[in-house]
Amino acid sequence: MDKRRLEKQINFLAEIDKMKSVYRQTLLMDRSRRETDAEHSWHLAMMAMTLLEYRQDPSADLLRVLRMVLVHDLVEIYAGDTFAYDPEGNKTKEKREKEAADRLFAILPEEQGAEYRALWEEFDRQETPDARFAVAMDRLQPFLSNYMTQGHTWKLGHVTEDQVRGRVGMIREAVPEIWPWVEEMLAECVQKGWLIPASRDPQHP
Repeated sequence: MDKRRLEKQINFLAEIDKMKSVYRQTLLMDRSRRETDAEHSWHLAMMAMTLLEYRQDPSADLLRVLRMVLVHDLVEIYAGDTFAYDPEGNKTKEKREKEAADRLFAILPEEQGAEYRALWEEFDRQETPDARFAVAMDRLQPFLSNYMTQGHTWKLGHVTEDQVRGRVGMIREAVPEIWPWVEEMLAECVQKGWLIPASRDPQHP
């Protein structure tokens, strides 16, 4: 056994424990508090396992998807969570997350750090069947959370129907069988006042 290699891996595992303390904007579905990045990643893994049968591309591999969703938000340990509908925060998101990836994945043995970083980058590029399915789950999870919490995060951010449609578009591409359900939920959220309807969107007068 390479003791130095093991030490690096243990140091990495200890460092990513911090993910349990990175809070996202979305609430737990019981509305008791905001969820953490670690809880979000666990939920994505379970969604991927549960909804795999609906994937558009049968070549999407569950194991790679699971690995991707487990690493995709690790950089937020240093970069912090950026609200999807925060235009100012998103201006610096790419730079902050790249710097965080440089720092975090360097803790691991070199080839393992490169492997994890490649998964993180593949997720962000959204080009492969595995990444597209993983990203669809990442879009569906907060959508479901907002639906179950009566649009809590959307209302705080004055989010519009068109903004949400733009955000969840990958669901239609990667899991099209689920899209009609999303459309129904979107219509209900607008009808109940949880989302600003497109007709009142300042971008669409």
